[in-house]
Amino acid sequence: MAENETLECITEHERILQEIESTDTACVGPTLRSIYDDQPNAHKRFMEKLDARIRNHDREIEKMCNFHHQGFVDAITELLKVRADAEKLMGQVTDTNRRLQESGREVTCQTEEVIRCRIQQRNMATTVEKLQLCIPVLEMYSKLKEQLESKRYYAALKTMEQLEKVFIPRVSQYRFCRIMAENLPRLREEIKEISMSDLKDFLESIRKHSDKVGETAMRQAQLHRTFNSAVAKQASTGHYTKPVYTLNGQTHTHNGLMMDEDTGDEDEGDEEILTAQDLVDFSPVYRCLHIYTVLGDRETFENYYRKQRKKQARLVLQPQANMHETVEGYRRYFNQIVGFFVVEDHILHATQGLVTRAFTDEVWNMALSKIIAVLRTHSSYCDDPDLVLELKNLIVIFADTLQGYGFPVNRLFDLLFEVRDQYNETLLKKWALVFREIFELDNYSPIPVETEEEYILVVSRFPFHDAEIEKQDFPKKLPMSQSVPQIYTQVKELIYASLKFSESLHRSSTEIDDMLRKSTNLLLTRTLSSCLQNLIKKPHIGLTELVQIIINTTHLEQACKYLEEFITNITNVSPETVHTTRLYGLSTFKDARHAAEGEIYTKLNQKIDEFIQLADYEWGMAESDGRASGYLMDLINFLRSTFQVFTHLPNNNNDHASMSGKVAQTACMSACKHLSTSLMQMLLDTELKQISMGAIQQFNLDVIQCELFASSEPVPGFQGDTLQLAFIDLRQLLDLFMVWDWSTYLADYGQPTSKYLRVNPATALALLEKMKDTSKKNNIFSQFRKNDRDKQKLIETVVKQLRSLVNGMSS
Repeated sequence: MAENETLECITEHERILQEIESTDTACVGPTLRSIYDDQPNAHKRFMEKLDARIRNHDREIEKMCNFHHQGFVDAITELLKVRADAEKLMGQVTDTNRRLQESGREVTCQTEEVIRCRIQQRNMATTVEKLQLCIPVLEMYSKLKEQLESKRYYAALKTMEQLEKVFIPRVSQYRFCRIMAENLPRLREEIKEISMSDLKDFLESIRKHSDKVGETAMRQAQLHRTFNSAVAKQASTGHYTKPVYTLNGQTHTHNGLMMDEDTGDEDEGDEEILTAQDLVDFSPVYRCLHIYTVLGDRETFENYYRKQRKKQARLVLQPQANMHETVEGYRRYFNQIVGFFVVEDHILHATQGLVTRAFTDEVWNMALSKIIAVLRTHSSYCDDPDLVLELKNLIVIFADTLQGYGFPVNRLFDLLFEVRDQYNETLLKKWALVFREIFELDNYSPIPVETEEEYILVVSRFPFHDAEIEKQDFPKKLPMSQSVPQIYTQVKELIYASLKFSESLHRSSTEIDDMLRKSTNLLLTRTLSSCLQNLIKKPHIGLTELVQIIINTTHLEQACKYLEEFITNITNVSPETVHTTRLYGLSTFKDARHAAEGEIYTKLNQKIDEFIQLADYEWGMAESDGRASGYLMDLINFLRSTFQVFTHLPNNNNDHASMSGKVAQTACMSACKHLSTSLMQMLLDTELKQISMGAIQQFNLDVIQCELFASSEPVPGFQGDTLQLAFIDLRQLLDLFMVWDWSTYLADYGQPTSKYLRVNPATALALLEKMKDTSKKNNIFSQFRKNDRDKQKLIETVVKQLRSLVNGMSS
């Protein structure tokens, strides 16, 4: 085993030595370490092995040196031989080099000059080449400056883009190019600021010029509508002649425009038609849009523009506080709004996406709600029908103008129905003043006609036809007063005024017919009826005037059918149409007539009361004066003269005769009944405590005069003693006391055939009580003291029986 281990150790040492010889010196460390990591004392054996290897190599070196030593000695000998030749050659070479240097020194100087020139030439070529690259950059930058100075910002942005993408990258190594590149973003911001400033100036300018733009657009729409209307009228035949009428001193025709406005429109039609582009320079908008688009910030610009325009829209929609006072205030308001939306429509079609249809519709809907609210408020302040009518025309033109630009305007036409109601109210107020003036200026007398021309003039203004009056010779009188044709004419004028509002509303003939009839009905039932009622109640209107009012209302009532025909001729809508509104003004005149009749009766009764108040009876008189009281004779004379007015009323036709006769009979019966009641109340007055037989006799004389008046037929037409029956209560009461027929009264009381059927026991008792008290003062009962006392007992018995009758009635 010891031998085996020795062999392995020797083999390992050989391997290590070979590795040391063949390996780099830096890697020997791990190999040597392995020697010490093996068996103990192995390094000693390795060192021995190493020493043996070194000795072996030394022997080989020595052998090699011995082998080559002779050759080395020979070489040294040869070198010693040639050293002298080498020194000689060195001298020759040195001399030759010296001569060569001396002769080539000038050549060297020339060569250096040539080299320097070649370097300069090369540098110049390089410089030219680089300048040729830089010159386009400088030229483009110079061009950029010129474009900025001339405010060609969009072109300047394109130049910047070329500089950045094409030219500057070619010469980016130069400092001036870096300065240019750093300066371009600042120039872009300046362009953005300048273009935005121009846009702000444009927005401010367009806000000021919106009025002019809107005025031009509305004028064009008005000319277009007038032209279409004229063409339509020429293509169709008119159904009626539209006369001229006057409102507030302005002359109107019935074609939707005032005469002076028509003339102005014709003059303006000859002018060149201007558009929004002619009045407004939109280049700042286009320029700013292009600039922001190029800069990649289009969305910011769009949002800013829309926001600013919305703000301007709200400003435009704010009306002036006194806008409702003049039509110019409304016109300026509409012009500004139209101008705003005309500009937006142009922007919508001239640009791609700056504003969208959805945006304009949103702004329009917001504006429309505000416009309707403003017009509804301000129109309510207006009390001038001419101004309301002009406002309606402006609204129609305003709606037509914006409808031509594609904006929905149905709500504006719906608003016109509200404005129409306001217009009707202002018309009714104005016509109320007209009617009051007509009634105040009327003389309430039949219209005198001296010549046939006057008669034709009256008949042309009012549909009056009477064969008997036409047969009469001139001069003659028409039954109605001058207010009748005036009122009829004014009703027609209101129909014309209502018709003017209905024009251009795009409504059917049936709807227009319905509007006219409703307006006419309102005029008749509200305005005219109220004026008539107020007229009838005025204190200065006497009985004669009231009678004439009755006649006037009768003729106006008969004229209502002609008003219906008049409306039918205007609208060409048959009155037999299912939904046609009827004129119910007949009730107006009937009510007025009834009110006038009632006022006649009231005034007669008031006059009778005034005469009754003049009565001054001496209730304790012993005997009568033998004649009727003066106040009563005056009253009867007044009644006779009053009823003569009724009998002298025009009765040329049966209607007048029956009408006047009926009113006269009713008034006469009412007056007699009121007189009888007043006289009865005078007798039974609770403040009258005593009454003598002489006073009864005097009172009887007055009642006899009343009966004579009733029997004299102050108003024809009463049958028999109908009028005398008004005094039957007084007559039976006075007869009972004058004859002193108590036994008959008490015996026949309650019988239909009683002679004193109309005498009430309470009335008889009250009067008898007044007469009984006079016995204490030696009045009528003084004669009973001379007679049998049974008569006194009879009176007391009658009083008791009357009281029992009264108590029986009350129970």
